[in-house]
Amino acid sequence: MFAGTLTRNVETAATEYTGMIHSTRFDIAIQLEARAKMSARSPDYDVTAVNKSGRKVRIGTAWNETGNTSGNPYISMQIDVGLGPFRVNAVQTKEARAAQSGAFEIIPLVSNGLMKSGSISGELTAMDADNAFTGYIANMMFDLEFMLIENSYKSEETHPDYRIEVSSPRGTPIRVGSAWMAKSSRTGNDYLSLLINTPDGDLRVNAVQNEEQRGGQTFSIIPFIDSGEQPQDAGAGLSLVA
Repeated sequence: MFAGTLTRNVETAATEYTGMIHSTRFDIAIQLEARAKMSARSPDYDVTAVNKSGRKVRIGTAWNETGNTSGNPYISMQIDVGLGPFRVNAVQTKEARAAQSGAFEIIPLVSNGLMKSGSISGELTAMDADNAFTGYIANMMFDLEFMLIENSYKSEETHPDYRIEVSSPRGTPIRVGSAWMAKSSRTGNDYLSLLINTPDGDLRVNAVQNEEQRGGQTFSIIPFIDSGEQPQDAGAGLSLVA
């Protein structure tokens, strides 16, 4: 559960990028500083931050990369703030690339593996504007309120239609998963397929409408059952394009 922003500084700056990373537990300012490369796959940057004592510390490394499918440049980062290493990518929207902006959004790259749905309760409600949804998902171990926001990175049919967001302690949106619009080949009914990253791993669920809900704005979240109807790329919900 990580999110953030990254901004390219002027070319003469010693720190090439500055930004913030957020989770449900912290909000940390980061810097990317160029480092000498020992080989082609050596990191391009050191990721640094300032600790509670005011000391600048190295918390990770980063690489300049190019998308295999899109050909768009992005930055891959591996970071450890004391909770174990995690991976994120800094990518640009179509609008930011067109404007030649130095603004990037930090999104999750990998997750903790797939967990079984088990006993899950939840609900999803379509909002009146912005093609968005609000909802919650809960079991005996967690209770998560979230929003579905239209995915501005979608450029291929298999890419997710929505990103799933929660809030950090300071209210910053954090990407925790992806969602796809889908249609049942058996009933012809529309539903949403969700992949959510929880502290225990990725959770796959579906948001469907029963007879009473059909035609309305409310969906019930139910455990995922593999019927072969999942969107093709549903296992990659936290990848670069998610």
